[in-house]
Order: sequence, then C-alpha cells, then structure tokens
Amino acid sequence: QVQLVESGGGLAQPGGSLRLSCATSGFTFSAYVMSWARQAPGKGLEWMCSVYNDGSETHYADSVKGRFTISRDNVKNTVYLQMNSLKPEDTALYYCGKAQRWGRGYFAPEEYDYRGQGTQVTVSS
Repeated sequence: QVQLVESGGGLAQPGGSLRLSCATSGFTFSAYVMSWARQAPGKGLEWMCSVYNDGSETHYADSVKGRFTISRDNVKNTVYLQMNSLKPEDTALYYCGKAQRWGRGYFAPEEYDYRGQGTQVTVSS
C-alpha cells in the first residue's frame, strides 16, 4: 500500500533552516507529482508547494515562495523540502502529499492525498 513517511522536523530559531524528507513506497514514485502541505494549530491544511514527477517544474504558495525549495530524487523515491529563513508562523505539522492521478502537470491543492503521520516543525527563539 501507499506509504509516505515524513522526517526531519524539529525546533529551529527564527531565520534558521530545516530540511524535511518524505520517504515513499507502494507506488511508482516517478509517475506522480508530489507536494508538501502543513497544518498549524487550530487551522486547516495549507498547500505549500509541488514538484512535477520528472522534477522539471515546481510551484509555490506565496507564503513560502523564495524561502522554501521542493525537490525530489526518483531513484531514492524521496521528496524533500528545504526551508530557509524560517519564521514563527511556519510552526506547523508538515505533510508530504501524492497527486491523486499519475502524470506530469499542475494539480490543484485539493487534488493530493496526505497519508503520512507528518513531522512537527517549531520555530521559536
């Protein structure tokens, strides 16, 4: 079955960096667009970014554009999120997502499945 296992979260200071990883299994990773989303306490799930199945194109929400970078390794079946210039408002539970259909292209934020347990990111001094 599809498995998405996020890791790499933790405590960071404002202005600091973290790198999240999402190891996947149970599907043909290279055929699917992947994304990252987050959920802050008391708020809904917020889509942040996505990367095409071949890594050729990425998309970002305005809230993270210029600070976060999504990438993928189709040999290791892993998607990454490099987070720089972290802010306290980045504090949230972070999830990786798999597009609901295979193929290259842009998918709307609601067209992803988020099945992992998430990894907690806390930004505080």
